[in-house]
Amino acid sequence: MKIDVLMATYNGEKFLKEQIDSILGQTYTDFRLLISDDMSTDSTRAILNEYVAKDNRVVVFLQRKNLGPAKNFEYLMKKVESEYFMFSDQDDIWQKDKIEKSIHKIQATKSDLVYTNLEVVNQDLERIHKSYWKLKGFDKKAKFCHNFESLFLNNYITGSTMLIHSKWIEKILPLPQKSKYILHDYWSALIVSKFGKMAYIEEPLVKYRQHINNRIGSKRKTDEIKDFYQMRDLFIEVKIDHFKTFMQSIDMFEDDSVKELTKVSYQYFCGLKNGKKMTFKEICLFWKLYQYENFRYRLENFLILHMPRLAKPLFQIRKGFGKN
Repeated sequence: MKIDVLMATYNGEKFLKEQIDSILGQTYTDFRLLISDDMSTDSTRAILNEYVAKDNRVVVFLQRKNLGPAKNFEYLMKKVESEYFMFSDQDDIWQKDKIEKSIHKIQATKSDLVYTNLEVVNQDLERIHKSYWKLKGFDKKAKFCHNFESLFLNNYITGSTMLIHSKWIEKILPLPQKSKYILHDYWSALIVSKFGKMAYIEEPLVKYRQHINNRIGSKRKTDEIKDFYQMRDLFIEVKIDHFKTFMQSIDMFEDDSVKELTKVSYQYFCGLKNGKKMTFKEICLFWKLYQYENFRYRLENFLILHMPRLAKPLFQIRKGFGKN
């Protein structure tokens, strides 16, 4: 069974060789590594040419204009010819049996998508945390929910951990192009979860490297914000973008109840932004949306969104402890 591994590159010279070597050194060897470079200005293209010359599994596409991450991955997805495909970042490290274990799991469970945990490391591959799921606080959700409802509000499936049946590409595309927060991995997992079956591997099979140039990392953007109301505004902005993106592709869901939930969720967060006084019905909507989140996350978000005067001093206390 052949696999297509999709890697979108852009100015990745610092860690690129290590990542490609970790993929080419997999115990499972029947795959193509499809790489699309998005007009890199460093030595990325020279590095890619080296691998093309020495390993016929590597296929490189050199873009003539900058596409951005979403269109770059979409370009690669349209090149898939194999039964399954995987996403890859340009700066991580794959455990040598990642592909082999993913294939075994997806076949054993007859699933459409399988995802794994990650080990969080620094730029020198020194461990920061042994489990990305636990670090982010969604280990229970990742292991026990893995359904559409649990993904509807927040993503917990990282793109570089997924193996997906290629029959879903037609359903997944086009990828959202305008959203800052709904990326290719989230969208792919969301669509497959709505119509197919997912499975997980608890073992971390990726070393998730954290460094200064990470587009998406293990830290939350809100951790860097010192002003409470700026943080609250960001919470709301993210969810407005989130549900606006869902609204733009609402027919994709093919389910009237999901379409309605999408519309009222978008209106709910827009109302919070505009200072609308929330009704009991809308407060109940909050608990429905957040039902799969852990209790602390639910409580914190409820206070931030609905009781900001109470949440502000608690936020300041937490920030104060964080300085020590």
